[in-house]
Amino acid sequence: METAEIVRRFLAFFEQNEHTVVPSASLVADDPTLLFVPAGMVPFKPYFLGQRTPPYDRATSVQKCIRTVDIDEVGKTSRHATFFQMLGNFSFGDYFKEKAVPLAWKLLTTPVADGGFGVDPDRLWVTVYLDDDEAERIWREEVGVPADRIQRFGVEENYWSMGVPGPCGPCSEIFYDRGPAYGAEGGPVADENRYVEIWNLVFMQYERGEGGAKKDYPILGELPRKNIDTGMGLERLASLLQGVDNIYETDTLGRILQDTAARTGVAYGADERSDVMLRVVADHVRSATMLVSDGVRPGNEKGGYVLRRILRRSIRNLRLLSGTDASFLHDLTETAISAMSGIYPELRGNADRIHEVVDTEEKNFSDTLRSGTALFGRAAERTRGSGSAQISGADAFQLHDTYGFPIDLTLEMAGEQGLSVDEDAFRRLMQEQKDTAKRDAKAKKLGNADISTYAQLLEGSGATDFLGYTDAESESRVLGLIVDGAPVTAARAGDKVELVLDRTPFYAESGGQLADKGTVAADGRGTVDVDDVQKPIAGLFVHRGTVRSGEIAVDDRVHAVIDSDRRASVSRAHSATHLIHSALRNALGPSTGQAGSENRPGQLRFDFTANKALAPAELAEVEEEVNTVLAGDIQVRDFETSLDEALSMGALAMFGEKYGDRVRVVEMSDYSRELCGGTHVNATGQLGIVKLLGESSVGSGVRRVEAAVGLDAFRRLSKESLLVGRLSEQLKAPREELPQRIDTMVSRLRAAEKEIEKLRAAQVLQAAEGLAAGAREHGSALVVAHRAPDGTGADDLRRLALDVRGRLGEDRPVVVAIAGVSKDRPVVVTAVNKAGQAAGLRAGDLVGVAARALGGGGGGKPDVAQGGGNDATAVGAALRAVEQRVSEAP
Repeated sequence: METAEIVRRFLAFFEQNEHTVVPSASLVADDPTLLFVPAGMVPFKPYFLGQRTPPYDRATSVQKCIRTVDIDEVGKTSRHATFFQMLGNFSFGDYFKEKAVPLAWKLLTTPVADGGFGVDPDRLWVTVYLDDDEAERIWREEVGVPADRIQRFGVEENYWSMGVPGPCGPCSEIFYDRGPAYGAEGGPVADENRYVEIWNLVFMQYERGEGGAKKDYPILGELPRKNIDTGMGLERLASLLQGVDNIYETDTLGRILQDTAARTGVAYGADERSDVMLRVVADHVRSATMLVSDGVRPGNEKGGYVLRRILRRSIRNLRLLSGTDASFLHDLTETAISAMSGIYPELRGNADRIHEVVDTEEKNFSDTLRSGTALFGRAAERTRGSGSAQISGADAFQLHDTYGFPIDLTLEMAGEQGLSVDEDAFRRLMQEQKDTAKRDAKAKKLGNADISTYAQLLEGSGATDFLGYTDAESESRVLGLIVDGAPVTAARAGDKVELVLDRTPFYAESGGQLADKGTVAADGRGTVDVDDVQKPIAGLFVHRGTVRSGEIAVDDRVHAVIDSDRRASVSRAHSATHLIHSALRNALGPSTGQAGSENRPGQLRFDFTANKALAPAELAEVEEEVNTVLAGDIQVRDFETSLDEALSMGALAMFGEKYGDRVRVVEMSDYSRELCGGTHVNATGQLGIVKLLGESSVGSGVRRVEAAVGLDAFRRLSKESLLVGRLSEQLKAPREELPQRIDTMVSRLRAAEKEIEKLRAAQVLQAAEGLAAGAREHGSALVVAHRAPDGTGADDLRRLALDVRGRLGEDRPVVVAIAGVSKDRPVVVTAVNKAGQAAGLRAGDLVGVAARALGGGGGGKPDVAQGGGNDATAVGAALRAVEQRVSEAP
């Protein structure tokens, strides 16, 4: 049975049993305590916590999930995966154990011809919590599971909570017996390799208090409304129904794995090491495809870091498998899209964007591998220079963390050069990083209290009525006040306060548009200066500001007024953003998409996807096109419609953004049509003028343009005109000739600087003969230890050291140490001839001695090395330290 058919049957079964089919939420979690959705119940968490009233009593879903904690284990076992899908059915105070248990059994065991999964009931085992006699009785008496196939487990296995105070309760799990070939008899308690868990039924019937995540917390009592939360791994069920040994051989992952094997020329099943790599690629390519489809882009933080890591692991494994640096990722991504589009048809519509992101990251990582190889070479050189055969954990961690260089690659390259890596130190640094991330995540959980406070306000008073599209002021009522994170009944002068109103003209920051500012005043009582407005949860506008005077209280009637001039200026910037978006698509092609924006008074920035910088001529064309549209004074129209209708009209949607069934469309004739909730001008002529200020890179495959709009653009142009006028006057040249005149001056200046550099270098090298003549004996070696004039650069120091060494010949050991101070930082270069190296003297060792005296470090080859430090007063001590080390040499 194909995976798509499993999904169809599961949802159809529960829909027939009066469950609302809920589409999968985005992989990017709405919950601020989570990076990605890690479980099927997460989108329903506010309902289980009582923060919001569910719109249905029963629900069913197939939820996309990502778990990152076991990335390093992916491919090594038959069960670990980064991306997986969770089948689930949920009851919010409707039915409980007596209904959930028979439903699960019926779906699993009903014959395929009758719409079920056709699992042999004699191969199913059940576990219940230690004292959950009720669940055991239902399984035994109502379902008919033999008592000897029902086993009891403790709190670690069969009791569930969210890890924080709230709902909790016992679990009941269904296991499938794979047969004696997979392990010992005796049920799940005997062998969980043979008996595989396929479905977990959670019975939320109690409320827990503070305590540990898994245990050691008090049970405060029974919940007034008991809930059901079940989860069945789609991939694991598919492996059983398709008769394969693990999830990597199912029809979806298996297609990607087999394509990987075919393209790299490696047979699956021939070697465990290559099998692991093939499984890693299959999992990671599918995971990356799903993440990119949900709007995640590679980066160095949060979700972007996870995506970048799994893409780079894929590329690295593909190179190891194939033995080449050929590019396979584009084709494998297409295979993943094809394999998963039967369940998620939106992948086809997002295919161009997915390929663009993945292809760009593959190219960038190829560049990283080249630069990382050079960095590794320097680390290896430093290691040998210090007399060690082990690359430090710090170097390995820097390669991994800063440059994205995989540790397995570092280990392999070190082995090829006869070196090892201090893996213990590397692991410690990695653990410190993980511990820091965990502490940050734990700190973020403190936001739960705030979310609950907002949720209670929304639950008690309903969504805020936003009037800002038509009104700049309103008569409103204060529904809630929050000071220092806690609800209050009143706030007084000087208090930093958050207000929730029943209706408001204030725009809450979203879609790149900054929030409105203004005032909220209770007649004769008090005034609040509002400087920010946010929507911490959907539908609730929270006005943040300071009580300027008097007092404001819950239930006060207030007059809310926005700063209209500021709003108009921000709206001009937002409308300009839409025009720039269209002009960029016209210039670069339809694959160019918005990747972020910020609209503030009179200015904007717009981030867009592109693999290369815009040429100045292209930027000028975009600017001219936008201003031509302004001159046409096109009417700006907004309206609401269904999402499907908007997309069929060609409206652009923000890639990865979440939209409801009803959407707002903002259109400027046929030139621009986008889904947008922001505020805009009535006609493009109101923008006045748009001036592009520049274009730059802000990340992998993402560029940014910045612009000034309206009066801000005029002021900018006025200042530039004044500056050009002054330059024209000073250089005695017409404005149109300024570029050529300045280019000529810059060329002359550079030529003069090069000439000065040559003269200075020659002057430094003139000292070589005298330095060689002044060499002194230290032990069996001739030593020159010299401080060069301040300002001498590292390259000149190196040339001087090599010149002096060459003049002293190879008849006996020679050591040259030249130090200087350039830009307030000391630099030292050491050089040793072949006779000195044969005598056991190494330039890398000696420069290390000098650099430590300077408060720094360094390294290099045995014949020449360079180092530096922070203490410019210690140059003399550094040179003496070199002399002392040579004197002590055997």
